[in-house]
Amino acid sequence: MNPLYIAATGMVAQQERVDVIANNLANMNTTGYQRRRASFNDLIYEDQKRPNSKHSRANGIVPGGVKAGLGVHTASFYRVVEQGNLAQTGNPFDVAIQGSGYMPVTLANGETAYTRAGAFQLNQNGQIVTHDGLTVGAGITIPPGAIEVTINNSGEVYASFEGQPQPQNLGQINLVRFPNEGGLYAIGDSMFQETTASGAPLVGTPGTAGFGSILQGFLESSNVNPVEEIANMVKAMRAYELSSKVIQTADQMMSTKTG
Repeated sequence: MNPLYIAATGMVAQQERVDVIANNLANMNTTGYQRRRASFNDLIYEDQKRPNSKHSRANGIVPGGVKAGLGVHTASFYRVVEQGNLAQTGNPFDVAIQGSGYMPVTLANGETAYTRAGAFQLNQNGQIVTHDGLTVGAGITIPPGAIEVTINNSGEVYASFEGQPQPQNLGQINLVRFPNEGGLYAIGDSMFQETTASGAPLVGTPGTAGFGSILQGFLESSNVNPVEEIANMVKAMRAYELSSKVIQTADQMMSTKTG
């Protein structure tokens, strides 16, 4: 058992915790960002005396034993799936999801990604796309001459034209949810892809059972609480300093033994 090594694992763990907090604070104004949390597990234990073993000097059984811990390691960086605040923008192509679900996006390689960042716009062909020009859903095109575009809570996209009393239905923005949202693979730009851990995507209409509704003219803010993040950073710094103090103390003890 090496106290220097054990304390070093604690310092590494707290450094990784601070890295996660720093990323959260850096993305506190990122549309649709969901904060991360670091989760830790203890390392294996060294058995110096196993429980239920026989005592060497008596006939009794050792009730508890002696198991020396060997430190800590990072188990995961998990995503906290909580609704962020909704900010009104007034932009007709900004959409937010109130509740569960993700909007499908077609990547340049033809694969599908999923996002909650609904800051959409029109490309040169009038198609609704992300800020990177990626097609949203099955592809919805706004015809020239449309004087107003409306997206209702069910994700139906309508366009009004001069001289036509009834708006024209242009398509549908469906939502997708997963059995395990935490298992989605983050690819950047507030987008995710499915994995075996996430489970297969379940497609549904916004506003139906299990799916959130669409709000036009809104964007979902990140769910980062800066005050909470700063408090967690202070805790991590204190834990880091304590582990550093353990290393100093262990080094002094080892020097005394060898001196």
